[in-house]
Amino acid sequence: MIGSTLNWYLGRKFLVSILGTFLLCSVLIFMIDFVELLRQAGKYDDENNVSGLMLVWMTLLRLPAYTEFLLAFAVQVGSIQTLLFLSRKSELAVMRAGGMSVWQFLRPAFVIAFLLGLVGTTLYNPMAAAAREKSEQLFAEAFGREANLLRAKSGESWIRQNGVDGQSVLTAAHAANKGLKLMAVSAIVYNQDGIFVERVDAKSAELKEGYWQLEDAWVAAPGRKPTKFGTYLLSTYLTPERVQDALGTVISVSFWDLPGLIEVAEKANLSASRLHIQYMLLLARPMLCIAMVLLAATVSLRSFRSGGIQTMVITGMVGGLGFFLLAEVSRQIGVAGLVPPWAAVWLPILLVMLVSLTVLLHQEDG
Repeated sequence: MIGSTLNWYLGRKFLVSILGTFLLCSVLIFMIDFVELLRQAGKYDDENNVSGLMLVWMTLLRLPAYTEFLLAFAVQVGSIQTLLFLSRKSELAVMRAGGMSVWQFLRPAFVIAFLLGLVGTTLYNPMAAAAREKSEQLFAEAFGREANLLRAKSGESWIRQNGVDGQSVLTAAHAANKGLKLMAVSAIVYNQDGIFVERVDAKSAELKEGYWQLEDAWVAAPGRKPTKFGTYLLSTYLTPERVQDALGTVISVSFWDLPGLIEVAEKANLSASRLHIQYMLLLARPMLCIAMVLLAATVSLRSFRSGGIQTMVITGMVGGLGFFLLAEVSRQIGVAGLVPPWAAVWLPILLVMLVSLTVLLHQEDG
């Protein structure tokens, strides 16, 4: 009975600290993003007067997508705060005197961290993706602008795809309707064997179910004179429902939609490495949260009477930032295709867990 009560007490302390840290960071991000939306309103809202309530609502819709990446950081900071509080109140000393090991009083933190990671992946992420999509629609309606998800970082919009008739490469001067409508389109078409078949230049192209519908198209093929078509169809495995996510940012893709999206992207001969990485990151989130508890414990178990608490906490925070930097570098290497997605995601997590376990075992057993 005492053990159960103690576990509930510790679990509640960890949960309150983690959620408090997460809420504080969310408020800061909300304020920063709201200021950015105010700047956007002043820049683009020349004809329509967008109300302050609409800007607040758009900011709230964007907030979950920005804050879900803070969960691991909140777990680390909240765990440090809880352990320091217990140490300052001499509660950790009493637990140790009662025969509890570090693994026993960290067990509630492991459970809380795992559950938060699981909820963050299966529930919070889909909610954040849906809210992000809704916010983009409101932004387009409010300011008369639409996100060009086919836009390259520089130059024209382009896409390499596959279809029933073979592969093709499309370029366009402009993209509208979130990438579903292309203007000033050129397409280089190949057959199933990868041999050049024809070039198509069209005024516009619209993505339908299983094909691009090109309007006012000129078709030039080897050995034939250029021919004009009012409407010309180009096959594709992309669908209107998937092209936006396949060519846009993974921040608006739900965890439950990623497997199907990966399949569609690969079938359309698009690079799916960043989608694989995102899916693996979401799968690994519960273990990442546990790793953050271990990292926090390495710098938070020293008694206040022994001194050096500030140095240890700073060391822990620097170590956490170092880990996040390492994880980001590893993620970019995985996106570039230099290592498998599982290695890019799991190796940094396993590394921090092994290092933290080593430090904790040394602190406990000497």
